[in-house]
Amino acid sequence: MKKAIVYRRAVVFLTAALLCVCGVVLTGCSTPAGGKRIVRISHGQSEEHPEHIGLLKFKEYVEERLGDKYEVQIYPNEILGAAQKAIELTQTGAIDFVVAGTANLETFDKTYEIFSMPYLFESEEIYKSFMNDHSYMERVYEATDESGLKVMTWYNAGTRNFYAKKPIRTPKDLKGLKIRVQQSPASVAMVKGFGAAASPMGFGEVYTAIQQGVIDGAENNELALTNNKHGEVAKYFSYDMHQMVPDMLIGNRKFLEDLSAEELQIFKEAALLSTEVELAEWEKSVMEAKRIATEQMGVTFIDVDVSMFRDEVKDLQEDMVQKNPRIAEIYERAQEANRNVQQKSNDPGLKPNQEGTEFTVGKETKQ
Repeated sequence: MKKAIVYRRAVVFLTAALLCVCGVVLTGCSTPAGGKRIVRISHGQSEEHPEHIGLLKFKEYVEERLGDKYEVQIYPNEILGAAQKAIELTQTGAIDFVVAGTANLETFDKTYEIFSMPYLFESEEIYKSFMNDHSYMERVYEATDESGLKVMTWYNAGTRNFYAKKPIRTPKDLKGLKIRVQQSPASVAMVKGFGAAASPMGFGEVYTAIQQGVIDGAENNELALTNNKHGEVAKYFSYDMHQMVPDMLIGNRKFLEDLSAEELQIFKEAALLSTEVELAEWEKSVMEAKRIATEQMGVTFIDVDVSMFRDEVKDLQEDMVQKNPRIAEIYERAQEANRNVQQKSNDPGLKPNQEGTEFTVGKETKQ
């Protein structure tokens, strides 16, 4: 174990050193002629992805107000390293911000395991309302503070669903299949609960693994079919909606604490604004991904009885809470949100508006 830790730290150090040599890295390695502080953000998506578009708004907002002091540079497509490595570089201060999924954050604090829990939220509306309760989520985000990482905001990564070479209409269709999952113990346990073999691997390996028959399928959102071309090798996408796992904008804590109060407020406002933009772009991107996957890739989208899948792994929720007390309070709050919406849906006097259902989670009401 000690050797593994030493090796990982060596890799992070060498990566940072190489970035400096190449003129790519951050703090202390290079300063432009104007003397501005370069703020670097790493993420693993393309320039067309909703998260990148949201980050462009972050950049615009910061530079409009602090452009004489800071220049924000965005590095997409894992240019500065895959998610786990990029988080570690952010932790050391080699880069300032990274966008990564909560499954990656489980390494730094087990609180984030809650988002890998299957069927934590009963609808996308509840999920978004919960995540947009900023006052409450800021308390959740504090979990990584001791690791030197400060979560700023969340980005919608949609619902995670199974897609494979063969149709999956019921949990029985998963039995015996080899399914790629995120490197999260909860995700592994979930897939095993469905009777499939869980194959944790890096996201960049999925296309070739399906193509060569190493795995039978994977689980992710619709954009994986088009942005990552998985629709070329997996022709059936089943809406079982087993997880709603957000991505997070994570900052280096020291960098943020060294900002003045005014500067920090601007960075916080930029982060929240980037989420608003990303949420709007996400909906448009999903519609376009489904169109391309259907018309150009021949992917079939299958609506399933979600309750059948939920029942198959219902014991996993209680098991996760018992094994990880850190998530108990968040779990109960999510269940309360689920119950509140269920009560409203059963009340004929309360009708959803045309935009969707409105909920109250904690102190804030969000759309």
